[in-house]
Amino acid sequence: MATVHHWTGLEARALRLALRLSVRAFAERLGLAVATISKWEKLRSATEPRPDTQAILDTALGRADASVHLRFETLLSEMTGPGQVAAGRRVTAAGPRAWEYESWTDDLDRVVVALSRQNFTFADSLLGRWLNRFTAAELDDKGLYLYARSTALLGDLKRYQGTLVGPLSARHSYIDARAIFAQLDIPRRVAQLDLSLAVATEMSGKLESAARAYEALAVDDRLSARDRARARLWVGTALSKGGEHDFATRVMRAAIRAFEELAEPEDWSVAHQKLALARRGAGDLTAALRYLDIAQTTGTPESPMQRVQLITAQAHVLRTDPATLDDGLRLLDEAAQIAAQSGLGHQLRSIEAIRRTCEGAFTSTDHRPGSSTWRTDDRRTSPRNSSEQPS
Repeated sequence: MATVHHWTGLEARALRLALRLSVRAFAERLGLAVATISKWEKLRSATEPRPDTQAILDTALGRADASVHLRFETLLSEMTGPGQVAAGRRVTAAGPRAWEYESWTDDLDRVVVALSRQNFTFADSLLGRWLNRFTAAELDDKGLYLYARSTALLGDLKRYQGTLVGPLSARHSYIDARAIFAQLDIPRRVAQLDLSLAVATEMSGKLESAARAYEALAVDDRLSARDRARARLWVGTALSKGGEHDFATRVMRAAIRAFEELAEPEDWSVAHQKLALARRGAGDLTAALRYLDIAQTTGTPESPMQRVQLITAQAHVLRTDPATLDDGLRLLDEAAQIAAQSGLGHQLRSIEAIRRTCEGAFTSTDHRPGSSTWRTDDRRTSPRNSSEQPS
């Protein structure tokens, strides 16, 4: 929501137009004389309301609904853009005003929440509001920081949707954001983008490259302890997907100990989910089910993505055993439905890949699990062939 630190006649006019009021109606709304409003309209940024009137304008803007705020922001940007004239003088500043910085920051907080709930349409509209309004060339350091954060969040959105490579991809957005943070000399943000790029690399199937990147980031002091532990966990994930399940297990257990020391229960739970898949890959279904039970009983999957990942992991383990294959397929259907409804493109493709490994894995004349005529194709059903693990 827009906030104005210091009102001039220019901002007051933008508020009047956003409220869609005449000069007289606006004066009545504020409890001021029509002549005062007319003065603001004429002089714009060359006049400033008195302190008590500033407070009245603060209240009027604060009580306005979201649609008024959006019109106010748009109108004010148009009034102060390049080539616009205010109070008889040309405005030369093309970048954001102080109130826009605050609104931009607030919107990025809303984007984070929207992405956590997989509300991609809303997140995209909020990011587009700012990325389409300004270019990096017209921004000062504060504006560049917000622009880079917006670009990084756009990369997260694209990654969740499964758009990993190309000019409009997660990777492209991450590279752009990383370049700006490097220009601003913010090492922590640069390292976080390196971590995001490693995730995109893994999701693209380049497991060896991803594992090397994760390994370097797991000991990178630019990152927080939590991010380093996540990198260590993802080293294990990449190793497990590459078939090195026992090595992956040791790495993941180290990550679990780190999450426990950091008191990060959600990460601790997710790590057990990943560990279950590693043990499934090693053929140790008893341990896989035990770790999966820990993940299910300690985690609180609130977002669609978290639910999809947990359900898919459970299905991935159950489908390994012919006796529980039907249960695994049922869970895959449930996970696919949630992923499709939530626009989780990468997760949906992972589920489809897992399902394809099930097709033909067991064959029989009556196609019923448990039938004496079922045969196992060892190559297709081997727990060690686990490149289709959910991400």
